[in-house]
Amino acid sequence: MNEMVPQFCKIIQITDETPDVKTFRMQTLEGTKPFSPLPGQLAMLSMAGVGEAMFSITAQGEDWIESSIKLVGELTEAMHKLSSGDMIGVRGPYGNGFPLDALKGQDILFISGGIGLAPVRSLIRHCLMNRAAFGHIDILYGSRSRADLAFKADLLEHWPKEADTAVHVTVDRGGPDWDGNVGFVPVYLEELAFSPAGRKVILCGPPIMIRLCSEALMRMGFDKENVITTLEHRMRCGVGKCGRCNIGSKYICKDGPVFTLAELAELPDET
Repeated sequence: MNEMVPQFCKIIQITDETPDVKTFRMQTLEGTKPFSPLPGQLAMLSMAGVGEAMFSITAQGEDWIESSIKLVGELTEAMHKLSSGDMIGVRGPYGNGFPLDALKGQDILFISGGIGLAPVRSLIRHCLMNRAAFGHIDILYGSRSRADLAFKADLLEHWPKEADTAVHVTVDRGGPDWDGNVGFVPVYLEELAFSPAGRKVILCGPPIMIRLCSEALMRMGFDKENVITTLEHRMRCGVGKCGRCNIGSKYICKDGPVFTLAELAELPDET
């Protein structure tokens, strides 16, 4: 199969996650999933005459994959107008994915904000489906308001019921529809006071949140080798040919999008 040629896939389900985020479930015309991605890998989605862009794969089943799309521009606006049964181009998977072997046997702290839960969700699902292979799981997630919480059913209903799993949700602005924590993710992170002993961190969200959470984790005693994050901006071809995602000696689409903070510290400041 030519990695640069998209497969035509059918949208079989669309879920409205928030006012500006939709999750698209896709499968090939033969009723299969186009490929079997590792947690953290990416898909290039395209619409003829509009364009294409790289998106995280948020989940997969026996015969489908899902991507969650935030409304941010011309392509995503066109995608948000699609309906179940419509066609879309899909190619991939791209990227290195999360280091599953390094996470086995470890406690894991997932930290994400906004649409940053999309790539993290694929790994959370993997860990919960292979529960005995991992230690205690904490999921810390924040959004602007309750309405902006992505994957509400997972956060508020499904994941809290899983064995040895704790979910910590916060919103920037409270209201009559919210009785949980109110505050920013980096502040809530330090209030929860997680121990770095035997714990890996998966961190994904807006750049400012990643920076502030990284600083908080360093104050809490975490090592940069044990904090794993993602870079998903600027990718175009997906195979390291166009050079758009080149940073120093790395190509985000091939060497990433998953990096430890220690690896990022060795890259030029343009990150």
